[in-house]
Amino acid sequence: MPFARLATATTPTCHIGLGLAAVGRPGYINLGRHEDLGEDRSVETLRTRTHELLDAAYAQGVRYFDAARSYGRSEEFLAEWLKDRPGLDDIVVGSKWGYTYTADWSTDAEKHEVKDHTLATYERQRAESDALLGDRLDLYQIHSLTPDSPALTDKELHAKLAEAAAQGLTVGFSTSGPAQAEAIRAALAVTVDGEPLFRTVQSTYNALETSAGPALAEAHDAGLTVIVKEGMANGRLAGPHAPDAVKEIAEATGLGCDAVALAVILRQPWAGVVLSGAATTNQLASNLHAAVVDLDDDQLSRLAALVEEPPAYWERRARLPWH
Repeated sequence: MPFARLATATTPTCHIGLGLAAVGRPGYINLGRHEDLGEDRSVETLRTRTHELLDAAYAQGVRYFDAARSYGRSEEFLAEWLKDRPGLDDIVVGSKWGYTYTADWSTDAEKHEVKDHTLATYERQRAESDALLGDRLDLYQIHSLTPDSPALTDKELHAKLAEAAAQGLTVGFSTSGPAQAEAIRAALAVTVDGEPLFRTVQSTYNALETSAGPALAEAHDAGLTVIVKEGMANGRLAGPHAPDAVKEIAEATGLGCDAVALAVILRQPWAGVVLSGAATTNQLASNLHAAVVDLDDDQLSRLAALVEEPPAYWERRARLPWH
């Protein structure tokens, strides 16, 4: 397991990873995006921004970097950064397949990405990822698995994924939607020749959406590395958009709302890596303070009261515009 590399790291920030969804393409659903990126979102501008973020993250102890085929040019930007730093052998690189980026570097495309979990898409996108990342790719995940995904039952796909695993690639999956727990448990049951197929799971979990927690604990107990995404609920728990309780706790701790939001997740015993989705180096530095936030029982109780019902949370997320 490539994540064993993190066990030798001494900095608390090694359990915070950097996800590239917000900087690999000009449009995304995070709140406050105009303030983060401004008007200039050219390929060269976002390439430079991504490389600066990767440099800052590595310098501050981050050792997991997460991309996807549908995150615009995220794999390309990451691959260029890695090529210029061949001596970095203590990091873990993950990407995802299953969505195709279709926005053509536009922020107002009718469709920004198209989902397809078929074997044909896996083989096409695996070749695309390999062409960019080569042997630097440690983890390849099915992107946004749901209970109705054909990837849960496609034996031919399972065989191909097991073949990749036998050649040294770690195979995982991510989840989205109100039925994350069901998808996680279904994936845990997938085996090839009697052996579990998946070694990692990446799910949405935050102060507003905790429904996947018990299933993620089961995955951890089964030996999977758990990666948590959308810890700030696409900006709903950050800065000016955060609920009053988060703002008050942030003020009491002297740190940002974002650090408080990520600290809640880092407290979970099953959380292996918690992703920062920072779009600026200042956001990243603030996110990384989550590793030193100490929340008392009263603060944790106030944060627990923020939890929403999964259908309501995901319906609101679905209404967030692509900025």
